[in-house]
Amino acid sequence: MAEVKNDPADLSTIPVRVLIVDDDEGHAQAVADSLARINCDCRVAGSGERGSQLIAAESWDVIVTDLRMGEVDGLEILRQAKEELPEAEVIVLTGHGSIASAVTAMQHGAYTYLTKPLDIGELRSAVEKASARLRLIRKNAELRRALEERFGFEGVIGNSPQMSRIVEILKSVAPTDSTVMIQGENGTGKELVARALHQNSPRKNKPFVPLNISALPGSILESELFGHEAGAFTGATGRRIGKFEHANGGTLFLDEVGEMPMDTQVKLLRVLEERKITRLGANDELGINVRLVAATNADLQKMVQDGKFREDLYYRINVVNIFLPPLRERMGDLPLLMEHFLRELSRRTGREVQGFSRAARKALLAYHWPGNIRQLRNTIERMLVLDSDGVLDIDGLPPEIAVLVKDQIPEPDMDVPSGADSLIGKPMTEVEKYYIERALDLTDGNREEASRMLEIGERTLYRKIKEYDLRK
Repeated sequence: MAEVKNDPADLSTIPVRVLIVDDDEGHAQAVADSLARINCDCRVAGSGERGSQLIAAESWDVIVTDLRMGEVDGLEILRQAKEELPEAEVIVLTGHGSIASAVTAMQHGAYTYLTKPLDIGELRSAVEKASARLRLIRKNAELRRALEERFGFEGVIGNSPQMSRIVEILKSVAPTDSTVMIQGENGTGKELVARALHQNSPRKNKPFVPLNISALPGSILESELFGHEAGAFTGATGRRIGKFEHANGGTLFLDEVGEMPMDTQVKLLRVLEERKITRLGANDELGINVRLVAATNADLQKMVQDGKFREDLYYRINVVNIFLPPLRERMGDLPLLMEHFLRELSRRTGREVQGFSRAARKALLAYHWPGNIRQLRNTIERMLVLDSDGVLDIDGLPPEIAVLVKDQIPEPDMDVPSGADSLIGKPMTEVEKYYIERALDLTDGNREEASRMLEIGERTLYRKIKEYDLRK
């Protein structure tokens, strides 16, 4: 028989940890010896009390327990196992006279039950099936962790040094409960970053609750944040749960926090310090467990200096600061963002397109995007909706970009760039070098994007870059 090697990457080779709980220690040891032959690491507990101690102290894959024991019987072992080791599978052993109790055990989560006298082959089969199910669960969990590591910050698109640094900060901060301040211009993706933080935190299975403070008048804001009781103010006809209470256990995202009135800032500071809220019109305090992520496009430091924002609140919400650069300062990420939004919106709208025309791509890459990522996404959505031939062309561009096309980008059939006159009569190699340089300039050195623009393969482009010494 071939030797079994324990490869940590292969869960099937790792011994199954089995706890056998039976006050008949001779029977328990015989069961352990039998299971050891099918790659099980067994431990025997000679009483329910000892089994309970081992469940509390160690981790087990499968627990085989006799049903009828002393004070701590098989049902109590099952209950404790399901509470402390929810992934573990429990196999109950019972005599013919206790089948009803075995059925009760199944109703409370036992994997299966076997009757005595025990058929060892049947037990081995049950343990193998239970361990196979557990391995599948663990393998899926490992795949989920790998996917989250690879794609967990997929909303934060970009390969530029700025965005790579932001993703590294997010990976460090996400597992903590630290309060985070996200700053940046409108449309830079502040809520996407907040959602990425939440999705990669231990709170991901709890609510993510966004609230845009600038959209609410001061008279309504406190009710939205803290909730109110019936009769708290005119029009309060019933109890309302506020955003803090709704986000309990999860993350509360306060956008445009710089727009918060000073009197509400005082109350917010108290909530953050004491972790308690009081609904408007109520006397009793409610404990809350919420992670706060705030965002603003304002200069809060200047607002503190001008007396428009509380200094103590500023430092309380600015534990970790993340600044999102405007799109015009990371144009190298633009091709990646264009492809991302094209795929996302194509799926959402049900439209299949081949991609952008060369002229449209040039226009999008040449525009300065004052509205940042939000404007880019809206522009591509507009182009998709207006498209009729499967290629997103300049006829779908909004006026502010279409003007740029007419003013700066030649028509496709007259694609003669500035400086091309000097190429007349020159060798073909110089013409080719010129156009490759122009494509690399337009794509900020992105070779994949440049190869698409030139309609040549990436390997060909790399060879030409080396041939013309364009590697800088």
